[in-house]
Amino acid sequence: MKPQDIKNKLQKGGQVFGTMINFIEGVRWAQAFSSKALDYVIIDAEHGSYSRGEIARMVSAGQGAGLTVIVRVADPDPTLVAIALDAKADGVLVPYCEDAETIQRCAWKTYLHPLKGKAFEDVLKSGKFPSEKTKEYLNKKNGHKIFIAGIESITAVNDLDNLIQKGPVDGVFVGPNDLSTSMGIPDELENDDYIEALTKIINISESHNIPVMVHGFTPERTLKTMELGARFVLHSSDGGMITQSIEREFNSIRQEKIEDSESEAI
Repeated sequence: MKPQDIKNKLQKGGQVFGTMINFIEGVRWAQAFSSKALDYVIIDAEHGSYSRGEIARMVSAGQGAGLTVIVRVADPDPTLVAIALDAKADGVLVPYCEDAETIQRCAWKTYLHPLKGKAFEDVLKSGKFPSEKTKEYLNKKNGHKIFIAGIESITAVNDLDNLIQKGPVDGVFVGPNDLSTSMGIPDELENDDYIEALTKIINISESHNIPVMVHGFTPERTLKTMELGARFVLHSSDGGMITQSIEREFNSIRQEKIEDSESEAI
């Protein structure tokens, strides 16, 4: 799915589906990621060990397979946003946002790149572009880009309504481990306090028509977040699905063999 199609569908209240890539390398992975199953993928440059060149090649491969390709940058830094955009990413996910000015700068960098210096500051402070021609050029160049803010701490949750109004935000991302750890209940994803925080994130975001993306690592967990209202659906990762598939299929084969042996013994 094209990035503008994703934005349009989400703005109309729909759902889109994707996964995280942080394990496999190279470009051959794109052949296995069908656009019939997925709308987008996120290349994880925060926890994955990918170079700038590798990211650029992976972005191209994913787009060639008909997918929107978003890059999760390593830190909430506008410079890293620009690097992802230079790799031709369709959007960026900026992790662990707690500061309103940081969100503002990262969000507007997504839509104003390569504008920088005083010209960038003028747009940020007063909405004044160098010219109407520049404004039209940047909108044509970046208007389809997707900016996702990572709300991954209780500090950010408590200031969420303010944070997501500081720039053009297309989605809110929740990392369950980071959020629950910041709450003092690491990975207790059934804890009432965690569910309450997640519900608060979804309700506040949806009040601004901003869809929420919660990283689910099992089908049950992903479906649970969808029941709560998450629409920017992010399920599992390449490494997680490879591991689960290997375990599931070989356990099935082994169990089938055991049952055959027991049947023969009878």
